[in-house]
Amino acid sequence: MRMHMKEAPVVRTGMLIRRPVEEVFEAIADPSITTKFWFTKSSGRLEAGKRIRWEWEMYGVGTDVDVLEIEANRRILLNWSPPDIQSVEMVFTPFSDSETYLSVTNSGFKGDGDQAVQDALDAMGGFTMVLCALKALLEHGIVRTIAESRLCGHIADFQ
Repeated sequence: MRMHMKEAPVVRTGMLIRRPVEEVFEAIADPSITTKFWFTKSSGRLEAGKRIRWEWEMYGVGTDVDVLEIEANRRILLNWSPPDIQSVEMVFTPFSDSETYLSVTNSGFKGDGDQAVQDALDAMGGFTMVLCALKALLEHGIVRTIAESRLCGHIADFQ
């Protein structure tokens, strides 16, 4: 059964991380931290106007990331995965001096309804695992990239 959609799906996920907003923001912006829980290699720090390359070396894949906007400790807006560009927005909301809610919105899924929905479901699972790995690192000091997980086979879909 083929799906016919009027609007492309949008992925929204988030997680409370019991660390100050500055620390959570830095973990996403600074690749020396991010490589401890997400991708294995980065061409640089997230800064507005820069194109960064992220790689998952064990799979031999990567993606280009265009950093559109950065509001320190508040928001990061990216485009990634050319040529089928998707938008990723991360919003950092402090709940207290030691708690941050990080929300991720991913949009711009292309293809017929079935493909767009499948890609959105894969993205939601991927971002949920990224947030879980970030939480484990910042709250408990557990270093384990999501790329090490057997549950992350869809990462190999990045080209």
